[in-house]
This record gives sequence, C-alpha cells and structure tokens, in this order.
Amino acid sequence: MLFSRRPLILALLSAVAAPAALAAYPDKPVEWVVPYPAGGGSDVVARTLAEAMGKSLGQTFVVNNKPGAATNIGADYVAKAKADGQTILTADTATLAANPWLYTKLSYKAEQDLAPVGLIARFPMLLVVNPSVPAKTYKEFLAWAARQDGGINYASPGAGSPHHLATELLREKTKLKLTHIPYRGAAPAVQDVIGGQVPFMFVDTAAGYPHIISGKLRAIAVASPARIKTFAEVPTFAEQGLAGFEAYAWQGLTVPAGTPAPVIATLNKALQEALNSTAVKARFQVLGLEALGGTPEQMRAYWKQELAKWGQVIKAANIKLD
Repeated sequence: MLFSRRPLILALLSAVAAPAALAAYPDKPVEWVVPYPAGGGSDVVARTLAEAMGKSLGQTFVVNNKPGAATNIGADYVAKAKADGQTILTADTATLAANPWLYTKLSYKAEQDLAPVGLIARFPMLLVVNPSVPAKTYKEFLAWAARQDGGINYASPGAGSPHHLATELLREKTKLKLTHIPYRGAAPAVQDVIGGQVPFMFVDTAAGYPHIISGKLRAIAVASPARIKTFAEVPTFAEQGLAGFEAYAWQGLTVPAGTPAPVIATLNKALQEALNSTAVKARFQVLGLEALGGTPEQMRAYWKQELAKWGQVIKAANIKLD
C-alpha cells in the first residue's frame, strides 16, 4: 500500500512546490534589457522603473544595454532567453510595430517569441529645427521646405525608428521632398541638428527636453492630440492645420513567450505600482512622457493596432532594411 501511494504523494508534493516556487519570484536579480545605448530616453525610463520595481519586489533589477540593428539585437537576446521572468525587455514601436514590416528575415518573431507584461509610456514626437531655420510655425516650416529646390535632409536615431516613421508619415501627408539621414541613436542625431549639419528631425520628448528648454532646438509642433504640460507653448499639428497627425515612440515591458502567468502577473503589478508612484510620475512629467500601464491583454491590443498602422506607412513609403 505504501509503495502504491508513492506516485500520488509525489504528485501532491510537486503541486504544492510549484506555486511556492513561483511565489518566491524574483529570488535573484532580474536582467532588464534595453535595446538602445545608455543615456537615451529608453535607458532613463528603464532605470527609473527598475529602481522603483526593485524596491517593490525586494530584488535588484539590473539594466543591460544591448543596442544595435534597430532593437533586434536586444529583442533576439530576450526572445531566446529562458522563460522564467529573469530576463525582461523594453520593447518599443520599432521592435513590435515596425521591424516585422521592415525586415524580410528576422531571427525571432515578436508576436510569437515575446509576451506582453504591460505598457510603459508614450513619448510624444516633436518636430524640431535648428534655430537658423527661418520657421517658427508649421505653416512657415512648410513654406521654407517648399522653397528648397533639391529638397531637405532630416535626421533620425536610425532607419525604422519611430522618429524615422513619423517623418515618413509627414512626407506622406505633405508630399515634401525629404532625404533621410539615419544615425546610431538619438544623441548623435540631435547633436547634428543642433550643429546645423541637418536642419530638422522628429525628436521624442525625453531626448529633446534639455535642448528645447535651452534654446538649442526650436520646437515647431507636437504630434499629440493635446499640448504637453512640459512644452505648453508648443502647439499641436492639429492646431496648426494638420488634422489627425499623431506619432509617438511607445514602450512596453515584455518577457520571453512561455513565461508563467503568475510571474507575468507579479511583474505587471510591480510595473503598475511603479508607474503610479510619486517619484516616477514626477520624472515622467519632466520628460513629457505619458504613462500608460494596463494589463498584458491591453498591451497586446495596442501592439496589434500599432502594427497595422505603421505597416501601412512602411508599405506606402516602400521602406525595407534588408
């Protein structure tokens, strides 16, 4: 009788042990992969949240910057990591909504290999120019651009970046003659606009904030439905005659597909608490960020919506990166 009961006893012990193991998560430092260089907007957001979430969960969240290939290096690394919640990824517009259209072959499939934890934030895009450009409004910018016989160059943090796609959306709506100059990250792109090597770009609020405040860049319009508190003096595109023009760099937290639901729930709870904390709210307000939050299901729905939107822009502009 004792021998025949042994399998049953072992099964019961396993059933008890599994939830206990999940309940202990995280029991060691969590690696937070940011697919951009240190010092940029994505890095600042991740480090701000990592500190808050680490305090909430009583564990260290270590930010690991893995830039390159339009976020594909970092995304591939996390997609192939063990699905235990110990490796997480800041996935953004490029990773989830643009790269599936821009690249014919990827070493991972975002929709299959990454699972949503929750949305983090949206970075509204600002159209900015070097102060030497004789334009202070959107209409003046259009008139100036139309006078340039050979068209004009614009900078972006890289091909396929949200900044690049926002400018392609503007091109689609205005029929301006524009030439894309991609850089390796937001910082060098911004520096060349400040230096006058390139006259304009779309910049996210986090990367553009110090330069707009200091007057090194002039903000022409913001691509959001309403003005941003941090840049209250900058009108929207809609206010200046271009209705329905919205462009954001947005981010969400993801984990390898197959990560246990209780682990995702733990991360989501910590993320919501961090986004609602006074310190994170204050930091986001300074950077002009809109905190999003929500459930994994809500992030999946937003992801799907953005994938369709930017797929249309990329197809219309015939952009391919491989």
